Amino acid sequence: MYRVSVIGTGFVGLCTAVCFADRGYMVLASTKNKDKARLVNKAISPFYEPSLKEMLQKAVKKEYLKAVLGREEAILHSDVTFITVGTPSKRDGSIDLRFIRQTAKEIGKALRKKKGKHLVVVKSTVGPGTTENVVKPILEKNSGKKCGEDFLLCFNPEFLREGSAIHDTLHPDFIVIGEYNKKSGDFLEELYRDFYKDALPPMVRTNPATAELIKYANNSFLATKISFINTIANICEKIPGVDVKTVAEVIGKDRRISPYFLRAGLGWGGSCFPKDVKALIAFSKSLGYEPAMLETAWEVNEDQVKHAVERVKEKLGTLKGKKIAILGLSFKPDTDDMREARSVKIIKKLLKESATVTAYDPKAIPNARRILGDKIKYTTSAVKCLRDADCCILVTEWEEFKELKPEDMSENMRRPILIDGRRIFNPKKFSVALDYWGIGLGKP
Repeated sequence: MYRVSVIGTGFVGLCTAVCFADRGYMVLASTKNKDKARLVNKAISPFYEPSLKEMLQKAVKKEYLKAVLGREEAILHSDVTFITVGTPSKRDGSIDLRFIRQTAKEIGKALRKKKGKHLVVVKSTVGPGTTENVVKPILEKNSGKKCGEDFLLCFNPEFLREGSAIHDTLHPDFIVIGEYNKKSGDFLEELYRDFYKDALPPMVRTNPATAELIKYANNSFLATKISFINTIANICEKIPGVDVKTVAEVIGKDRRISPYFLRAGLGWGGSCFPKDVKALIAFSKSLGYEPAMLETAWEVNEDQVKHAVERVKEKLGTLKGKKIAILGLSFKPDTDDMREARSVKIIKKLLKESATVTAYDPKAIPNARRILGDKIKYTTSAVKCLRDADCCILVTEWEEFKELKPEDMSENMRRPILIDGRRIFNPKKFSVALDYWGIGLGKP
């Protein structure tokens, strides 16, 4: 059984490391963050993800997973290394490769000291051409070895959904291997065949640049699909009696469309969609092509936030001194990730209008405090958040919010006005007791 090392202990890196350890592989998770290494080695997850805590505890207890500082130990004591370091956005939307470059340099120096074959797998999301034109030359220069012969190289994108990352790692729809040469692809395919056994998903082997573009195309398509249904939702609101949920349900039955990612709401956020759409737009422009569809998808997404705040202003008039309750802070349920969260954008607009904001989220309040500080108030339950509020905006569709009843709002709010930003409540039921507005719902 191959030994595995993972460079980077963020969302993708730690979930990847834990899943390999859970299947019995010896895994070294490399980080430069002493606090994070300490947490991992104490079996404490540095972020929330369903099932991660339990699997991490099991892996550390059985000594299948260990966090190490630096890169050399991880490389010298493994057969395959996954690069999962961050690729943040620059101001123009293009990705910053400084962590990729530095990691490749450190891996190369470690490979110089290593005997035997070693596979380097880039999992970080990078632009087409990065693996061959950036990572490969740095590895060769610092190792003194030749790619494809002395060491092997692949690009292997991940398609994980936050909140379902463990499940998606163990049960992917497909695997894409962007191989530098056949020997490199064979090595990674062999690893995955051993990992998945009889449950091996469909596997696509191609060149690195194609695999890199597949990742961007996949996320950008899903983001565009959400922006499309949000556009339809905004049209629905102009037509009495029309509901975008019905429209989406029916067109989703068309096999060419499918029902996935057809839920209208406040738009997409998180660590992937915003960054990847911006990166593909910037990359396209660098090639001399204007990706008008992607730019429109981005604009529609940003407008959804303005759309929700405008509805609040229609209900309340001036927002000065008004208390607004925000239910949900994370960018989606089952995660504490606040990156590009719709809640932050909405709250900033509300504060700019001199409103006071009270918020509740089951998991994301610690991260929200780092971003928003004491500009807003935080509560320990949804009902406490609602008390004396002039309006409530449902931002994140956590399961516990679906248990709320109309009377929870009518009896606790000063003015029972609900902006259902994710359409989780029954409009007919809630409209009886509340001034209810749901995205994509035309007035009767």
